[in-house]
Amino acid sequence: MLQNLRSASNTWLGRAVLSVVMGFIIISFAIWGIGNIFQGFGQNHLASVGNTEITINAYRNAYQAALQNIQRRTGQAITNDQARLFGLDQQVLGELVSNAAIDQQARSLGLAMSDKEIRGKIFADPNYKGPSGAFDPNLFAEIVRDQGYSEQGFVSEQRQVYLRREIAEAIAGAVTAPRAALEAFNRYRAEARTVDYVVLPPKAAGEIAAPPEDELKKYFEDRKQAYRAPEYRKLIVLTVTPTLLAKPDAVSDEDAMKRYEEVKQRYGTPEKRDLQQIVFPDEVAARAAQGRIKAGASFEDIAAERKLSPTDLSLGTRVKGDLVDKAVADAAFALPEGGITEPVKGTFGFVLVRVVKIYPESVKPFAEVAKELKAEIAADRARGEVTKLHDQIEDLRTSGKPLSEAAKAAGLEPRIIDAVDAAGRDKAGAPVADLTERDALMKAAFASDIGVDNETVETADNGYIWFEVQKIEPARDRTLDEVKGDVEKAWRSDETAKRLAEKAADLVKKLDAGETLQSIATAESVEVKTATGVVRAGAPGLPASAVVQIFGVSPGQAGSAAGDGDSRILFKVKDSVVPPLDPATPQTKSLAEAYAQSLSNDITAQYAGKVQAEVGVSVSEQALRLAIGGNNQ
Repeated sequence: MLQNLRSASNTWLGRAVLSVVMGFIIISFAIWGIGNIFQGFGQNHLASVGNTEITINAYRNAYQAALQNIQRRTGQAITNDQARLFGLDQQVLGELVSNAAIDQQARSLGLAMSDKEIRGKIFADPNYKGPSGAFDPNLFAEIVRDQGYSEQGFVSEQRQVYLRREIAEAIAGAVTAPRAALEAFNRYRAEARTVDYVVLPPKAAGEIAAPPEDELKKYFEDRKQAYRAPEYRKLIVLTVTPTLLAKPDAVSDEDAMKRYEEVKQRYGTPEKRDLQQIVFPDEVAARAAQGRIKAGASFEDIAAERKLSPTDLSLGTRVKGDLVDKAVADAAFALPEGGITEPVKGTFGFVLVRVVKIYPESVKPFAEVAKELKAEIAADRARGEVTKLHDQIEDLRTSGKPLSEAAKAAGLEPRIIDAVDAAGRDKAGAPVADLTERDALMKAAFASDIGVDNETVETADNGYIWFEVQKIEPARDRTLDEVKGDVEKAWRSDETAKRLAEKAADLVKKLDAGETLQSIATAESVEVKTATGVVRAGAPGLPASAVVQIFGVSPGQAGSAAGDGDSRILFKVKDSVVPPLDPATPQTKSLAEAYAQSLSNDITAQYAGKVQAEVGVSVSEQALRLAIGGNNQ
């Protein structure tokens, strides 16, 4: 912009125009006041907790830190809209408000932490300790930088964190998980039931006649939205990728073999060796031990004299690159199985290494991978042609040629897709075949319009996809005549499920009245099956809906549940076994710790809520929206 102003001022006309523009700006300052230009810049107040203020910047930093933490854990990019949908904005605000309330309470109680105490806390924190187990100042400085603090600011923040922990510990630090709660958790998690059941097939519902026309019409009208035709678009698509242009048959066996030798490790496992080593304080001791081995002593004899166990000796099963000391690796991988090295100078002293076992390299032969390698080489060679075609087509499009003409001028044939929906399906509901980068292409095509000059869609193999929208068929309600077959099929499925549920309900009454499941199975020509060890987490052969119902009745009672397809499961619970709670198991200990922590958090949150009610909390919704953008609804 400054360059444009300079250029304009070089001519008398430009200087005249600039004079007029600057005149208007000066007049606006005189009328409205210069200060109004910066109105709102000092309004950084988001919330008040008693006499403590939470600024927009503090909230924004905390929000971004929480968002990045979630993204690291999930490995996915999350937008602000998605984060607000999950309530992240309110969670962060709630945490800041609670912390401010606890901090104010700490001040009112006269709690403080000296520099010596905070220094001791930080030095003892395992997060800041290096490999030696001691406090690592370099690691500490790196963590402080990563979190965007100065050292002084970080220590001040940590002082507040430790004080909050002290208060939380005083309020709820001694909370333990009640035995009754652990018993309930154990029953819920570990209860196992044995169930006899039969599967009633759809035919058990009896013959279902065709529905009357008026009933079918009402069924359709009630579910009309489900049969709505989506928007369809007619597209012209031109795809140019190295994979499509590649000519594997033109690649010689010699070229493929050369590539095979370069990347052979991709097609197998490298040589591995089981290794043992004895470390000596100096070369003299190592050579003396080697001499004794040559004279008839065993490797184990030397190890026993040095009081080394088999675990102390073992280096594990290693590939050559696993060994840090190159000299040790070279010596160990130059020996046959059973061989012992000469004394080798390693990082921790002189060592003797024994090769216990060799696992040879295993690689697929060239013949098995030749086709894949030729395709890879051909695709590499085609990349230059892709770039050339890309530039040629872009030049043609820039000159005003439509995509179809540009493609033909470049010697290519575009693809015409008569109708496709946003999911990449045709009008029959089948996926359109051979769509490169289907999701990205459909997203771009349905964000475009007729006549728009679209950006290319890039492919994973460094290719390009051009497209044009030729026609748009808006989404619409289908008529019953268009989807009558599908509607009748759905009606029959629902009617079958309804009749089977009614029949199963009658059979459940018979079972609870004393009739056996075997007699019902005989009458229905089905087989009685038994499922053992059924737990709430699931059971092989039973759908989740059936497992839920099985645990919805008492032992000895019967029930039914929807089965796979249009079937129905009729069952009777034979018995239920709950293993006794063992407080000593790792699972129970972990559960008890987690539940106790949850109780502690709840108590602390209630305490923070009480403090907030006493000191008063106010939040600026406008500032909250400003902090993260959007309408925050």
